[in-house]
Amino acid sequence: MVPFHGFKYTLVFVLFLLLSFGQALFAQDLSLQKPRVYNSEEEITGWVMSEKLDGIRGYWNGKKLLTRKGLTLNPPAWFIKNFPGFELDGELWSKRGDFEFIQSTVLDKNPGNGWEKITYNIFEVPNEKGDFLFRLSKARAWFKIHNNNHIRFIPQIRIKDKSDLDLFLDEVQSKGGEGVIVKDPEMPYHTGRSAHVLKVKNFWDMEGVVIGLNKGKGKYETMMGSLTIKLENEIIFKLGTGFTDQIRKNPPSIGTIVTFKYYGFTKNGIPKFASFLRVRQD
Repeated sequence: MVPFHGFKYTLVFVLFLLLSFGQALFAQDLSLQKPRVYNSEEEITGWVMSEKLDGIRGYWNGKKLLTRKGLTLNPPAWFIKNFPGFELDGELWSKRGDFEFIQSTVLDKNPGNGWEKITYNIFEVPNEKGDFLFRLSKARAWFKIHNNNHIRFIPQIRIKDKSDLDLFLDEVQSKGGEGVIVKDPEMPYHTGRSAHVLKVKNFWDMEGVVIGLNKGKGKYETMMGSLTIKLENEIIFKLGTGFTDQIRKNPPSIGTIVTFKYYGFTKNGIPKFASFLRVRQD
């Protein structure tokens, strides 16, 4: 029989675990605007383009910052000072090629000094009336009066023809940027994926859930050789390239969401030339 005091401590520990992990267990994707993949056949003349920042998406619901999965972020009070009572959508970002730092800083439950290097880069004002640029103007007007040094607005460049997009994409990626977002500025705000918001890259990326760890061979005999990944459409495949030795020694655990890049699909729906990019925690 378990002594009462032992039972009490066990109960307290269980409650602590529930409080710590409950948010992650019940988090669900927010109903936000999401881009489709550009296939170069769309008519984009007159649209606007902007750099796709490789950070952590932050949705401001008028009271607090949330990740795309609906997890509550814990920025310092000074970071969200003067944020408005209306919604904002943007990217928490520092600089190109800095994703690991951004993710560890932004997802830390105890905000540290790293937030000093983070900016909030606004690219949408959800659920506001009017076209895209009009919606953005509401946020610009707010922060013109209510100053916050960590606020940025992602520049939106008008597309005269497709050559503008090609040149801009080359410029962004030559600087180490991830890609470009093109958007129909005449559209009212909408959620989900549509043909009016597109992401443009020289490769595609996707997320999947790790459901298996496979032992390596040869020089990787004592390490992880590949991950077995399950996609949202239930397709299962092995992801075996793109890993550093450090990741092979300490691979993502079962249930982890990872991002990988690929170049189209096989006839069986398997991503072609898939290569690991990073672990996602948001």
